[in-house]
Amino acid sequence: MMTQSMLRKIALASFIGMAAFGLAACEEEGPAEQAGENIDETMEEAGESMDDAVDQAGESVEEMGDSVEEAADEADSGY
Repeated sequence: MMTQSMLRKIALASFIGMAAFGLAACEEEGPAEQAGENIDETMEEAGESMDDAVDQAGESVEEMGDSVEEAADEADSGY
């Protein structure tokens, strides 16, 4: 018959073995993890591109507003 001490040792050895296997499995990336990282990077780059586009659009609107204001000032001073 197995004693409690032996059962504890077997349980502990099994736990340590499973933990070591789990850690080794986590270190290697599978295709799903690689795909997820690629999606994350793509979404981040898309967000940055959208931020840049919004900034450029804002600058263009400001420039158009300045041009309209200058034209209005010139029209007022011409009369």
